[in-house]
Amino acid sequence: MTGDRRSRLEDGRLPLDFQAFYLGVEEMYHSYATEILGNREDAEEAVHEAFCLIRDEWADLLSSSNVEEGAWSVLRLATMRRLRSGSGRPAFVAKGAFARAMDAAGDQLAVLEESIGLYAAIAELPNRQFDVIVLQYVIGYPVTRTAWLLGLDERTVDYHGRKGKEYLRRQLGIPEVTRIKEVRK
Repeated sequence: MTGDRRSRLEDGRLPLDFQAFYLGVEEMYHSYATEILGNREDAEEAVHEAFCLIRDEWADLLSSSNVEEGAWSVLRLATMRRLRSGSGRPAFVAKGAFARAMDAAGDQLAVLEESIGLYAAIAELPNRQFDVIVLQYVIGYPVTRTAWLLGLDERTVDYHGRKGKEYLRRQLGIPEVTRIKEVRK
């Protein structure tokens, strides 16, 4: 870290670009952490820890190829660390927030909203698929916001969403839906 940046952090003045980043993602980071941890207090602790780490590594993040992806990794680490120190299971597994979100989203998986197996299966998804499913179907963020938060291309978010839903379908023993293409004359 440069001397100028270090002195600004040590005397309490945060770089303007860090402040802008914080203001842009803070609410969304809290939403994610709250869905995972189940309460605002734990979420605030996890997000605070994440932002302290992000602040400490801000110069390195800025020089990386993807600030959003790097910062998201820090948030995810802080949130999952706090989760492991508590129940070890994402809060939506117990609360069923996913069912409400799926119903509102009108997704094909909405028929699964009564199945507790769905929640457990979501918790077992690989990291990127888990994050996409939580951000889009639990919290309700559109693809564009999800892509921005994760530092991914929208097509990559779509891919992880499809793979996540495919995994959930297989885990829950739901037959694959065959789509019939309309033939135009």
